[in-house]
Amino acid sequence: MTVNIGILIFDGVEELDFVGPWEVFTMGNAVGQHLHKGPVHDVKLIADRHQPVVCAKGLRVLPDLAMDQCRMLDVLLVPGGQGTRREVENQAVLTWIANIAHRAKWATSVCTGALLLTAAGPAKGKRVTTHWSFIEALRARGEAAEVVEHQRYVQDGNVVTAAGVSAGIDMALWLTGQIHTPDFARAVQRGMEYDPVPPYGPQG
Repeated sequence: MTVNIGILIFDGVEELDFVGPWEVFTMGNAVGQHLHKGPVHDVKLIADRHQPVVCAKGLRVLPDLAMDQCRMLDVLLVPGGQGTRREVENQAVLTWIANIAHRAKWATSVCTGALLLTAAGPAKGKRVTTHWSFIEALRARGEAAEVVEHQRYVQDGNVVTAAGVSAGIDMALWLTGQIHTPDFARAVQRGMEYDPVPPYGPQG
């Protein structure tokens, strides 16, 4: 069975927040083809309009669907970026997130996407995480039960939130293991050659 995955994008969205998970989920299709299972994920980028979205660092992306064309998903992913500060005041976006998440198996976020998940309701009263620079701001809103520091991703029920930018890749790989099997996720990880060893570690 194909898993329907929708990634919300908006002006000011952080590029790797959604492109990282996109790579994980679409690499899952490549692994599925290799294992003669065929495509296992139907991954769509969704925005409030059909026109291109201008991301935080200037990348222009054309969404696959407008929000009004998507009423049900198995997995919802909400990325972060400076645009979340505007979208948290966009009632149409918050209502759409709430409606989709209500029926989805998983509601997820990366970075400050947790702001939208808590404001819309799916992550309200849950343990969440976000980018290290936004921890205190999210705590101050008082919507999450706990905003966790120093953790790449946090699961609370069917809500999974990831810390900043690259942590979304970790979260998407973990989720792939939950949707399929850990061995399938390991094959995706290997296909991506994802074995990060940053060239500059922390200073002693």
